[in-house]
Amino acid sequence: MKRKEKKLKMFYEISFFIGLIPMIWQVKIYRQTFIDFKLLLAIVLIIGFLTMFFSLKDFQKLFEYKHKAMLYFMTFIQTTISWGFLSCSIFMFSNYYLANNESIKETYEIVERSSLAGSKYRRNERKPTFKILYKGKIKELVFRHKFYSKMKTYEKIELEVKRGFFGYDLLLNQELK
Repeated sequence: MKRKEKKLKMFYEISFFIGLIPMIWQVKIYRQTFIDFKLLLAIVLIIGFLTMFFSLKDFQKLFEYKHKAMLYFMTFIQTTISWGFLSCSIFMFSNYYLANNESIKETYEIVERSSLAGSKYRRNERKPTFKILYKGKIKELVFRHKFYSKMKTYEKIELEVKRGFFGYDLLLNQELK
């Protein structure tokens, strides 16, 4: 393999991991943002699909696939994770970190209750989750384990929110009532 091809192959491998790394923060920011998951999925898939066509020729040269279908599939996976997730991260980080400074407090009725398992070594420490109707859409809010034993007694949630850069609200504080 030529030196240029090795560098290009390394570029694709590194860009794959660069696309994966911000996903940790994306999950945390997603839980604090009132944004539709379908929009984020659309960003990831559309960017992945569009960038696939720019990378297809390179993938054909750099990686040996016996079937054309596998070439298309692996190119799509790589570009979706590299460029789709990276674009989605930039979108979410911009909305979050460039947000308006003014905040407002609002109270919402709890419409559904459930729970999540705790972290790796604390699976039995369940985290209560509550769903509210926020501006016509269902939003699930996750609370710490200490609220689990009384989760059936709570009726409302008071939220402190601010407007994000792209107009998607951000959750600053949440308090059970």
